[in-house]
Amino acid sequence: MFKNKVLMITGGTGSFGNTVLKRFLSTEVREIRIFSRDEKKQEDMRIAFNNPKLKFYIGDVRDYDSINQAMKGVDYVFHAAALKQVPSCEFYPMEAVRTNVLGTEHVMNAATANNVKRVVVLSTDKAVYPINSMGISKAMAEKLMVAKSRSQCNGETVLCATRYGNVMASRGSVIPLFVSQMKEGKSLTVTDPNMTRFLMSLEDSVDLVLYAFEHGKQGDIFVQKAPASTVEDLAQALKELFSNASPIRVIGTRHGEKLYESLISREEMAKAEDLGGYYRIPADNRDLNYAQFFSEGEEKISHQEDYTSHNTERLNVGQVKELLLKLDFIKEELNA
Repeated sequence: MFKNKVLMITGGTGSFGNTVLKRFLSTEVREIRIFSRDEKKQEDMRIAFNNPKLKFYIGDVRDYDSINQAMKGVDYVFHAAALKQVPSCEFYPMEAVRTNVLGTEHVMNAATANNVKRVVVLSTDKAVYPINSMGISKAMAEKLMVAKSRSQCNGETVLCATRYGNVMASRGSVIPLFVSQMKEGKSLTVTDPNMTRFLMSLEDSVDLVLYAFEHGKQGDIFVQKAPASTVEDLAQALKELFSNASPIRVIGTRHGEKLYESLISREEMAKAEDLGGYYRIPADNRDLNYAQFFSEGEEKISHQEDYTSHNTERLNVGQVKELLLKLDFIKEELNA
């Protein structure tokens, strides 16, 4: 599907963008456009990959004109640009709104204006029952995607989304932090030992986006089934892999942090389609005529359970170690 096509990745200098490039540049894709606002990261990526298929566009999803100009001639878009750090979004919630909500609207409007064939919006488990600004802004981005998909009546631009949990060893995540703390001889700072998180690799995140790209219909949201572990077991697994004696220090829950994450709400589970390794959550395509909805309701919602990091497959320390050893980041650090 990508042969001789032009793909744009917003926020493409991040961990997800780098993983996509490693997989795609050797294929018959005609061009990959990296759209982001950080010229230093773009320069680093340009030097590292040194590939004529790779084109760089400086801009910001907050600025419609910049994204609209960069999207001319694009066939497909992976929208990964976002503010992702929970604490920074908590202290500056309007910044989260400007990037995660308004920026997503700009991307979808530009895609529609430029007759882009498909847009996959990358979302997060924090959008389900959100308690922090980051999650709320991403939940609004999902709602925007579904709402705009309804207006694509002829299917000119297919809009869909993916939702996934913590991506292991991605920029700003806890695994690089723990490794850094061990190398510096510091304690491993754990917020709550019983806190659970989904565990996905960067390769898994790309697989999910590609699955959504290939199978998505208007307004769909896709979730990949994933295992989870406690944060304490994750820290212990890293200590054992690195033969490190640094103590684990419990520092308490951070601003806006959940005890566990949900990938699918029980309301969504009532209509979700189980596709084996994935769930598809179809769009809610009701209109403003609510009479039927209020008179009949959804009785089966009461019998559903959320899909969370507390009730998914739970990995022990040994299993977490096996998963960690598959990560390029861990292999590089162990070799170093």
